[in-house]
Amino acid sequence: MKLPVSTEWVLHCATTLAQLDPGASASAAQLAQYYDLPAAYLTKQLKSLVRAGLLAATTGPRGGFRLARPASEITLLQIVEAVDGTSPPYECREIRQQGRGALAPEECRRTCILAEKMADAHEAWRRTLAEVTLAGILAALPPSAPSRTRRRLAGTA
Repeated sequence: MKLPVSTEWVLHCATTLAQLDPGASASAAQLAQYYDLPAAYLTKQLKSLVRAGLLAATTGPRGGFRLARPASEITLLQIVEAVDGTSPPYECREIRQQGRGALAPEECRRTCILAEKMADAHEAWRRTLAEVTLAGILAALPPSAPSRTRRRLAGTA
């Protein structure tokens, strides 16, 4: 499964926002500059996280994005699904019943084994991402990372 590049962007941006002081925010322009990304497109992706209730946005000169709830309550799955949706990546179109190799209808009463295994793999992937919170990601970062991130976002380092 290949996810869009914007998935990487929002995962990193959410992790960056989780490193800020409580109540602090960062603008889309700051985040875009921090990661050298196109600001307009990044803004669109961050708004998806706002619609999903993962980020909060404020307007004005000191506005920006911040986590809408504690990092311990935001999972990687929630972030991914906010921008990529919840549809499974594999869709069985029952080609086993087509062409010269078509199986008889009575041989296709059970769900296609390939569709079944792909669904199992997708569920395992979802479970894994659902178990990882932003707080867990922060705990795995070097201890100096949050202060370094805050300094660099502020433009002081």
